[in-house]
Amino acid sequence: MKLYRTGLLAILIMASFPLEAGNGFCNLRNSSFAAGEQITFKVFYTVVGAYFGAGEATFNTTLERLNNKPVYHIVGDGKTYSFYDKFFKVRDKYETYVDTATLQPYRFIRNIDEGGYKKYEHVTFNKTTNTAVTNNGVFKTPECVQDVLSAIFYARNIDFNSLKPNDKITFSLFLDNEVYEMYIRYLGKETVKTKYGKFRAIKFKPLLIKGTIFEGGEKMTVWVSDDANRIPVRIESPISVGSVKVDMISYRNLRHKLSSLVSL
Repeated sequence: MKLYRTGLLAILIMASFPLEAGNGFCNLRNSSFAAGEQITFKVFYTVVGAYFGAGEATFNTTLERLNNKPVYHIVGDGKTYSFYDKFFKVRDKYETYVDTATLQPYRFIRNIDEGGYKKYEHVTFNKTTNTAVTNNGVFKTPECVQDVLSAIFYARNIDFNSLKPNDKITFSLFLDNEVYEMYIRYLGKETVKTKYGKFRAIKFKPLLIKGTIFEGGEKMTVWVSDDANRIPVRIESPISVGSVKVDMISYRNLRHKLSSLVSL
């Protein structure tokens, strides 16, 4: 199964979700984001050693109701720039609806068009029966399983101060009618310079499943802001041809001051 495809959102989403396993897996509460938040990222590809911007991805969070329950409706939209469309056109949209109290997903929608490869996926999570209902049937899931988008926002509430370098954090992910047991390796903290500015950051490497563009293993590196927001600020990875870099370039309505920003 081609879990890691070439889409802009796939690059960002699949890299950014360290989740706790064990007894505390279901017990995190949201303290990192709020309704109204918007974050935009720019994706750079390298050709012959030179990086150039190929597209952007934006994440928006709103407060809504689903089946009479308050939920965060999180939408990620990604697309290539018009000049890049002739080489590889991408139009991706991911959506998740998560419980405001538990941050557990109730519904996940993926609608992607990546270089002519199109896929639509609709998942309803039943937290009582621990099942996922999809276009293709009903599938058993572990307790507190995440989708690829809800996982990012759940992970932003982890206390990384309790981890030591090289610690592994495991989690369960449901995608394409399958459950994947994944992990990320925490590497510690460092200062990273991005297109937006210089940040104090938390650094880790996610386990990747081999796909159409990424090699398997721990080849990708991710930095998230070392403050109460925990937003991704830089992602780097080799790909089948060259490499890719993703930088946060703008934000609105963060819940907390971006105190990790050292300088612009």
